[in-house]
Amino acid sequence: MGEAKFELNDVTLKRPGRNAAGEVTTVIILNRITTSFLKGKITAVLGPSGSGKSSLLRLLNRLEDPAAGRITLDGQDLKSLNIFTLRQRVGMVWQLPTLFPGTVLENISYGPRLRGISLSRARAEELILMVGLGTELLDRRADSLSIGQQQRVSLARTLANEPEVLLLDEPTSALDPTAAANILHLMVDLKSRLGLTIIFVTHILDQARQVADEVLFLHHGEIVEAAPAQQFFTAPQEPRSRLFLSGELEG
Repeated sequence: MGEAKFELNDVTLKRPGRNAAGEVTTVIILNRITTSFLKGKITAVLGPSGSGKSSLLRLLNRLEDPAAGRITLDGQDLKSLNIFTLRQRVGMVWQLPTLFPGTVLENISYGPRLRGISLSRARAEELILMVGLGTELLDRRADSLSIGQQQRVSLARTLANEPEVLLLDEPTSALDPTAAANILHLMVDLKSRLGLTIIFVTHILDQARQVADEVLFLHHGEIVEAAPAQQFFTAPQEPRSRLFLSGELEG
């Protein structure tokens, strides 16, 4: 067992909702989650739609706070950390690229600029090359790029903050197979070169098989199984895990 980067202890997430009669009620999104994410590893978060996968990521950089329980990063309670420092350390890339108007260079420089740091062009070139794009794109308007290119620029912008953790929410869902394969390769490369802890949500089991070191499987807001990826895919311990892998588990 490796060193934990994140630890969650008895974490519950609730949101307002409505019942079948249309009455306002409270919906439990994640129910008493206790788990850890290992430092320097790629963890795939799996589960049917509505199982709480993306909500879990939102808790890890405090886009939402739990109703109960405790989350720590390197042993520190998330709520004790400055929110801007936390989001520098824990970068997030969404399902669809969310670039700002302006050039690629301006996008990549955004995070450091917020912290009063002027990102050099040389560093921007290093980052754009790191994500597999050419330096000639730095002066292009971000909205002129393909979706696959925009997703890589989103990654470069996140990496400009020198994060310790990358949270990726369905990062390949809008991409063609070639672009998706490039993102998966990049994830493995970033883990190897930079020692990043990567937590990614995916509904594509083959992607998790290809790159994940660990798997966290959620169903109805609860942890069904947390295991090394090889064990999960070859010898899952829980009946719901086996049903999920065979495509028979209902949401």
